[in-house]
Amino acid sequence: MTRMASYEEHEGKKDIAIIHYFRSDYIGFQILKSIIAVTISFLALFGVYVFYNFEEIMQEIYKMDLLDFGKSVMILYLCVAGAYGVVAYVVFACRYSRARKSLKHYYDNLKKLSGMHNK
Repeated sequence: MTRMASYEEHEGKKDIAIIHYFRSDYIGFQILKSIIAVTISFLALFGVYVFYNFEEIMQEIYKMDLLDFGKSVMILYLCVAGAYGVVAYVVFACRYSRARKSLKHYYDNLKKLSGMHNK
């Protein structure tokens, strides 16, 4: 009984918050948040790269093909975002299934406790 109360206070709150969503809605929302975070991080890192190599970029700006450079940056971004999206899908699908199993076990224990209380 104390184990169930501890679960309800700590992990149970997180699991109940997860289970309030449908599986696809929860995973989709978490992937969307992950992609937004990846976009912000990629832009920040790209900005740092540009500032670090600013002198070299300014010397080569008239010689380089800007369209090709833009394409390579976009391809790199899409690869990073795609890989991160796949990883996020796997992680959040596992979290959802783990939360569902934990809550099922918790509810089974509640039923047992209720049966013991009724006797």
